[in-house]
Amino acid sequence: MLHPWLVLSLQLPAAPSSARVAAWRRLKFVGAAGMTNGTWVLPHGAEHQKLFNEVASAVRGHGGQAFLFSAESLGPEEDAAVRKRFEEDRGREYDELAEHTGAFLQELERETALEKFTFAELEEVEDDFQKLESWLGKVRPRDFFAGERLQGAMAEIERCRAALAVFAAEVYAREGVTGGSDG
Repeated sequence: MLHPWLVLSLQLPAAPSSARVAAWRRLKFVGAAGMTNGTWVLPHGAEHQKLFNEVASAVRGHGGQAFLFSAESLGPEEDAAVRKRFEEDRGREYDELAEHTGAFLQELERETALEKFTFAELEEVEDDFQKLESWLGKVRPRDFFAGERLQGAMAEIERCRAALAVFAAEVYAREGVTGGSDG
């Protein structure tokens, strides 16, 4: 079965670039796939249609042109190509998140090897962990065809959470606090 799509085609004047950058940022933030110069695609849905209408209105307000279409691929090859673009976009985000979760785990290993079991260090790594969770929280809603990559990212976040819990327990033990973070 072919997937229904929303297609937004837009063109903005070359100057000022701020309107073009604002449109690009908004479309990327929600996970729209850029197919060709000025052509963006999202899975068909009322929320995505509302967003595309808002972007189209802003583009027109800056002297540009925008056209919104509801479309269905004409064949499985085109449908697969559109889906692949979404998967590639999310894949790059998951790759970057994986780099940061790996760095987080390495940081905990370094701090453990140096025995830096202090509340200040714990606070710092807790902040870093919250950033990782927040990052996944931003990627997940725009992963319209979630699969193994999302599952892998969630597993890595859980590995980070477990490593952080071990580190926190050691901090509390070294600082003479019983009951962990509840105390």
